[in-house]
Amino acid sequence: MIIKEKTKLNTEEEFVKVVVDIEKETLAAYCELHIDCADELEEAGSERKNLWGANIFSKDNTIEFTSMINIRPKENNRSIEIQDPHIRQRVENVIRKFFILP
Repeated sequence: MIIKEKTKLNTEEEFVKVVVDIEKETLAAYCELHIDCADELEEAGSERKNLWGANIFSKDNTIEFTSMINIRPKENNRSIEIQDPHIRQRVENVIRKFFILP
């Protein structure tokens, strides 16, 4: 689901999958797979090149910057983890924009 306003993280889940559009600063979360969240954002007008996946762990509110959608050899991201610290920071900023985390 696309998150449109600041909200509390659902702590009933061990972790929440999120996909962030780093250009539009929008976010989709709570999908079964990251690709499902990416598809929702694309249907809402996002471009795939701007979408990056992450997980938020509800126990300690940590963010893990890993997802299969992050594998992008053409963009020098050959891992499921976001390699570029600038992109990681942008993803984290959008997550914190929409989720109340300590």
